[in-house]
Amino acid sequence: MHPTAADQTIHGISSLDGRPVAVHVRGGLIESVKRLDTLPPEAVGLHVGPGLVDNQVNGYAGVGFTSGSGPLTVEGVLRATRAMWSVGVTSYLPTLTTHAAETYCHSLAVLAEAAADPATRGSILGYHLEGPHISPLDGFRGAHPARHVRPPSWAEMERFQAAARGGVRTVTVAPETPGCLDFIRRCTAAGIVVALGHHDADRATIDAAVLAGARTVTHLGNGCANTINRHDNPLWPQLANDALQASLICDGFHLRDDQIAVFHRVKGTERTILTADAVHLAMMPPGDYVNDVGDTIRLGADGCVRYPAQGVLAGAALPLSRGVAKIMAVTGCTLAEAIRMATANPARLYGITDRGELRPGQRADLIVFRTGRDDLTIERTYVAGHLVHDAVAGRA
Repeated sequence: MHPTAADQTIHGISSLDGRPVAVHVRGGLIESVKRLDTLPPEAVGLHVGPGLVDNQVNGYAGVGFTSGSGPLTVEGVLRATRAMWSVGVTSYLPTLTTHAAETYCHSLAVLAEAAADPATRGSILGYHLEGPHISPLDGFRGAHPARHVRPPSWAEMERFQAAARGGVRTVTVAPETPGCLDFIRRCTAAGIVVALGHHDADRATIDAAVLAGARTVTHLGNGCANTINRHDNPLWPQLANDALQASLICDGFHLRDDQIAVFHRVKGTERTILTADAVHLAMMPPGDYVNDVGDTIRLGADGCVRYPAQGVLAGAALPLSRGVAKIMAVTGCTLAEAIRMATANPARLYGITDRGELRPGQRADLIVFRTGRDDLTIERTYVAGHLVHDAVAGRA
């Protein structure tokens, strides 16, 4: 039986360099990481690394943060958080997709209450507003409901921040929408990280958005129409602009292998972030589901989530760990690089410095796992030094 107290020693192969280590945890922090010649027998074949950090989680385990499962509750947030711990995600940004202002305010207030609850153990880093200020065009809009798409409004953002107790940390926008460049400047001045996504902006507009403060791209290669001009489209200028980081959904559905390889080669490990883009259907049985705005969303037996009415994907149902394994298999990057793209890189984008790395002084958010070609097998998850998931003991 593994201890649940914060003071303990965790053995495994370091995800940083592939060498055996003993990670000593005290008071919820990593006290030391000591090299070993060999691992104890029970730790042979196990890796240890920082807990995964997901910057785009729309929902999980039947719980939607804005749509798909009815009004959000604190218990629902706790249930989703516990489910994410079981797949190695120890920190995340609940993501609100395009919806009515009243729904945003309700969800943000509930999320803020849940984030303050000791039961979530500080796993909620803030909130990601993926909309409502996105392109209204079919294809670029994706599965976001057209009736709720609207131009940026700083007054509305202030309303959202008030509901969120100041917790809105990032917002995804279409920079070509009226008034968006000024909105980007105001968000940046307020410390809100601006991402470009679900848009059809040209190069001049994208570059202007970067000058205004935009720093990253939400799921590069997605939130894009199926048919685009081969020269004039949003992909090339976002790839070409070195000031933009990019998040990638490497679940095997959202991007083809050659896209993953090219995107990573252009952006490099330091400017690439892995995200799951999980929706409430993650961990749910396959089938057709009707969300609270009346749209049918289909979860396939293969884990693919689609919006049949538009012929587009509608988020994902596979865990972030799948993306870690996928990008290694496709690009040949090391485990250390893949883990970094799912831990330290997203944490640093949002100014989070107390987690995401396997080193002394960091919060003891840790995963113990086995590697595989298609996924990581999460054996144990620790949040602030507390054991919150144990696959062997059946504890979660």
